[in-house]
Amino acid sequence: MHIAYLSYKYLSSAFFLLLFPPFWLYSYITGRHRKSISQRLGIYPDNLGNNITGSPRIWIHAVSVGEVSAAVAIIESLASLMPDCSIILSTTTRHGQDFATTRLRACKFRSMVTPIFAPFDFILSARKALSTLKPDILVCLETEIWPNWLVEAHRTGIKTAIINGRISVRSVNRYLKIRPLIKETLKHVDAFSMIHDADARRIREIGASQDRIVVNGNAKYDLLLNTTDETLKAKYMALYNLNGDDPVFIAGSTRSSEEEIILDVYRRIIQSFPKTVLILAPRHVERTRQIEALVKKHGFSCQLRSDLDNKDRLRTAPVVIMDTIGELQAVYSIASIVFCGGSLAPLGGQNILEAAVWGKPVLYGPSMDDFLDAKDLLDKTGGGIQVKDGNELTEKALYYFTNPHQADIIGHQARNAVMSHRGAADKHALVIYRLLKETFEKNSDRITG
Repeated sequence: MHIAYLSYKYLSSAFFLLLFPPFWLYSYITGRHRKSISQRLGIYPDNLGNNITGSPRIWIHAVSVGEVSAAVAIIESLASLMPDCSIILSTTTRHGQDFATTRLRACKFRSMVTPIFAPFDFILSARKALSTLKPDILVCLETEIWPNWLVEAHRTGIKTAIINGRISVRSVNRYLKIRPLIKETLKHVDAFSMIHDADARRIREIGASQDRIVVNGNAKYDLLLNTTDETLKAKYMALYNLNGDDPVFIAGSTRSSEEEIILDVYRRIIQSFPKTVLILAPRHVERTRQIEALVKKHGFSCQLRSDLDNKDRLRTAPVVIMDTIGELQAVYSIASIVFCGGSLAPLGGQNILEAAVWGKPVLYGPSMDDFLDAKDLLDKTGGGIQVKDGNELTEKALYYFTNPHQADIIGHQARNAVMSHRGAADKHALVIYRLLKETFEKNSDRITG
């Protein structure tokens, strides 16, 4: 075994044993992570593995909400290809687990899927989880490269794959600093099904073998297109107490420092369009109270999205703060224009296609390193609008409020851009199917031979 991996294996074990006791004490005192902690250790109920009866058994790991969205699209394709399969869907975050559970409730294939928390990348946790769940293949989505987990799976004869793979500019620079470890880990991955040519180039740069790499697009496109139900728009128009003439400015997935900019932009917008409603959706909902204080400091009254669930509580404030999980993409349906956060702050951006698929003009800042494929797609079709700062964001927002026909044209181009890439989930699912087919054929030959 390569010295880089051995070093990681022993160092990660030492750090885990050092840090886990205070983490456990924190969890015990606060109650946080208490429900997930045993599963994060790789300890699952004894009957869990036995109750997963379908074959083949496919383990898909999706960290949080964004990756779960791609996973659901791929699972839908797998259900068509292999109707007798069982799927284990693991997440790392509580938000991801909640979203997975909620999203799967509405799916016709929900009985095939078992949601769990993923184990830590501690060698004993990885071994325990793999021996309990006994998957035929371990699939990691997007940028999930966990050395102990992947190496141990491969060592025990489990096929491994990175699907809907995405390696950002920021990620590749981090991986290059530990390239010997990453290269050794990637030797134990049987297939890389990447989103974009640039992602394929970057994963090759950090050590993946060229003959195992294919480019198949972004599975999130398929899920996005499947969820643009016009009844959702009517639902949220009523929930937010809007009529068809109310201008709506949605700032989605905003990060710290961006809300200040957005509120300044909003102040200038309402000088010309006083009925404009601002919906602020922070990337991390735990910042809700902080943002609420900031909105009031700027002199605006506001309500929380969760308060609107009360039928006696209509939206009356000009600003609504979204404090719910997994709902933003549907809420984009009621926007007049959208700003996607994490892009004016140097944080790599967010998925601008979630708004584009609704046919909305999408504005974003210069920092889009984590979503270059989505940015390039909209740039090529004229469906996206990049702004350099708050002043330019104000200028563009006012232009599209003043010229709604132009906003419709831009939005139409944005939606067409997403539709042109439909079918990626099927392609990623085929990679998984072929790996499993190859395994079963080899085992069959070995038995008959």
